[in-house]
Amino acid sequence: MQKAPPTPKGFRDIKPDLAKKRRDVIGKIVDVLEEFGFVPIETPTVEFASTLKGKYGEEERLIYEFKDRGGRELALRYDLTVPLARYIATYNPKLPFRRWQTGQVFRGENPQHGRYREFTQFDFDSVGSESLEEDAKIVTIAIKSARKLGLETAQMAINDRNVFASIHIDIVRAIDKLHKVEIGELEKELKGKGFTDRDIEILKNIDKTVMSPNVKKVFQHLEEQGLKQNRDFFFDPTLARGLDYYTGTIIELKPTNDLTSLSIGAGGRYDNLIGSFSKKQIPAVGFSFGLDRLIEALQD
Repeated sequence: MQKAPPTPKGFRDIKPDLAKKRRDVIGKIVDVLEEFGFVPIETPTVEFASTLKGKYGEEERLIYEFKDRGGRELALRYDLTVPLARYIATYNPKLPFRRWQTGQVFRGENPQHGRYREFTQFDFDSVGSESLEEDAKIVTIAIKSARKLGLETAQMAINDRNVFASIHIDIVRAIDKLHKVEIGELEKELKGKGFTDRDIEILKNIDKTVMSPNVKKVFQHLEEQGLKQNRDFFFDPTLARGLDYYTGTIIELKPTNDLTSLSIGAGGRYDNLIGSFSKKQIPAVGFSFGLDRLIEALQD
């Protein structure tokens, strides 16, 4: 009997049982989003490479790029946030614009447990308001969705990207890896880039960073929504988020308050991204569930 060809490494088929679980999870989250007035949109899987490049920092190397028969430089979307920014700049919808979207995204990284080269993201974003109430709304929706799915111990880690404004971006990216990579390895990597012991001292003292005024305001709004600190959300001074487009609140949803656990989803405020596609600066904040990790957490 002829053997069927395999799928490429990092790509996979979704069998009926898993496909049904994914559909059920999406449906429950959509129910929460519709309570808050979010609407669906869809964007193409393929964008011009120039649309995606220059937005992700060092992660840009993971973008799948190719040329079509006409010689145009194209790319598979890396996430759903940059295509949303392009969408807003293209259609100028009435603001505030609150949308949700599910779709396949692609990253040319080494596949490992919980990481694939093609995977599904579930995004929801609020566009058009600088108010930190919108940041709190995004966190509230993520927590309510987790609770509706049965994740009673999930908590949102919260920090402010602005606290890293005076720190070199390479050190910020190292801070974001503190719970994933041994600090000795990070120190070696930074010294290899020419950083001094004094520069690297930031890594060792980052847990002493105090909560920013913006994070305090977000916490206040969350408590007004009935959420509680250290039950639904907590301050994480080591949370930095590696993507370059974040400008304010940054968030990661954890299965518990264990900082070493893989996140179920993440997001934050990105007030300058849409302006990179138009002359008009439009503030935005959003969150993205990783559907595979979310379902794995439900099975634990």
